[in-house]
Amino acid sequence: MPSAINHLKKTIEKYYPISLVAWKAYQQCLTLKHLNKGDILYKAGEIPTRFAFIHKGLMRAYVTDEEGNEFNKNFFCEGRFPASMTALIKSEISFLAVEALEDCDIIEIDFLKFRKALFTTPDLMAFHIHYLETHWLLEKETKEIGYLQFEAKQRYLTFLKDYQTILSRLPQFHIASYLGITPTQLSRIKKSLNEASQHM
Repeated sequence: MPSAINHLKKTIEKYYPISLVAWKAYQQCLTLKHLNKGDILYKAGEIPTRFAFIHKGLMRAYVTDEEGNEFNKNFFCEGRFPASMTALIKSEISFLAVEALEDCDIIEIDFLKFRKALFTTPDLMAFHIHYLETHWLLEKETKEIGYLQFEAKQRYLTFLKDYQTILSRLPQFHIASYLGITPTQLSRIKKSLNEASQHM
């Protein structure tokens, strides 16, 4: 999948331009992989050693409570890097699982090799900082604050804005799980919004 490798390089350089030396070091960490819809890429209860880049497809990260109920924490589409980052950094058991919601073509990145390359190539380090700042600090913090403050309807409106590019690809029950509501509650919210728009 040479197109997947090119896609990865272009994505990296959206955050920070990297040298040929850095790119060669990064390529030593990569493995191409295909997943079928429903495959679990990373299981909860295991210590992860890799993270991924999505060339084609859609994934979700979720947690499961003691009663077996699943709660979606995030969705990842093309150009994103699904991972249980905290567990990777701490080398501890992950509470997150990552599942393919569609057939996916991905590139897996060996975390230990990546860390070694990271600390020997400053421009790769700069890319990593820019990516983490964008998606794991600024984006994540804004979402968490908003979801603590807002009622379900406002959370849904925010979700529509944040995930507008993949809305048509997400089943409603997965959206409801992300919002922390039932599918029935989501249907009621959508109905009330439709009724409100008709009266405008």
